[in-house]
Amino acid sequence: MYICPMDLVFATNNAHKLEEVRTILHNQLQIKTLADINFNTELPETTGTITGNAIQKAQALFNETGFACFADDTGLEISALDGNPGVDTAHYAGPERDSLKNMNRVLSEMDGVEERSARFITVIAFVNKDGVQTFEGEVKGKIAQAISGHGGFGYDPIFIPEGFDQTFAELPQTIKNEISHRARATALFANWMNQHMGI
Repeated sequence: MYICPMDLVFATNNAHKLEEVRTILHNQLQIKTLADINFNTELPETTGTITGNAIQKAQALFNETGFACFADDTGLEISALDGNPGVDTAHYAGPERDSLKNMNRVLSEMDGVEERSARFITVIAFVNKDGVQTFEGEVKGKIAQAISGHGGFGYDPIFIPEGFDQTFAELPQTIKNEISHRARATALFANWMNQHMGI
């Protein structure tokens, strides 16, 4: 596939993430997925940190393709669970990355726990021929008592952002796209691209 100079490759095939990022960016950037460039190699996530994994994925993709690219990694950190799931957020209940099982494990471990504060963080790593840039977004909140809502993805049905009484899965997507961890990291990324790349 032809990649024009202003195209960026997003190191994901997650349709939910792609839709969120494209919406947040208001289509300012032309974003290709791994599938769009026929990239089928599993990208590594072995650093043990959220920032490290984002950089590792973006760097590996850049090294393989030479395309300017970005990758993200997200973690849910729960105070009462000593910061877990953290870097293991996507596969907390096992390697299959099952969101329902992940949420049920968290709710089981939080059963009877009153202190339910938590935060989501997303780190976006951008890599091109000039090096690496990272952008971090955070949203604080708490863990709900039960799964609630049908929107979003991942842990959205059990995360209530600060200032709201509904989970991300219950809130309109427009609100989530304004306040979420991914929205904040993406906004920083977009601002940097505007300032440094003229996009």
